[in-house]
Amino acid sequence: MLGLKLATDPRWAKIAEENLEEILTDHAWCEQKAASNAIHLIVYNSEHEDLVSELTEIAIEEMQHFQMVHNIIKERGYELGRERKDDYVNQLVKFNKKDGSRNMAFVDRLLFAAMIEARSCERFRVLSQNINDEELSKFYHDLMVSEANHYMTFLKFAKKYSTDVDVDKRWKEWLEFEGNLIRSYGNNQAIHG
Repeated sequence: MLGLKLATDPRWAKIAEENLEEILTDHAWCEQKAASNAIHLIVYNSEHEDLVSELTEIAIEEMQHFQMVHNIIKERGYELGRERKDDYVNQLVKFNKKDGSRNMAFVDRLLFAAMIEARSCERFRVLSQNINDEELSKFYHDLMVSEANHYMTFLKFAKKYSTDVDVDKRWKEWLEFEGNLIRSYGNNQAIHG
């Protein structure tokens, strides 16, 4: 369904499980950044009422996810820690088209968001199926479903509001780029790492 070119090796879940405090901190900040991205899209595209309404819901939901992860961190006696840089996301940012029309930049930002949601969904599936912690296994299964919905929402809006971009073609380019990029990841305690 997601179209990702390379699946995460299930052994990554064991790497993540070796330091749950680190993976949870990284995850919390990923949720905050996802909320910020939804807000960014609203601010720069407020003429689209349906997008504003749906992305407002996503921004709220992402902050609720942040809160849920933060609560797990506190309940386990961990500390949230500082925001982490996300090299994976920074590499995706570089793939965004910046030299085309306003519509092209808008559509690419939606596809960028869809890409992150797709990989997060896939990583949450791997965690839910491969970690021994039953509470976190269920938690990540539930979040996997949410991320899949977000992924579909961003793709839907890219297709709906594209005026000068072949969205299917550009999405294939995103999938190819991400498939090559993700080969360098999967060996550290980060959601996209």
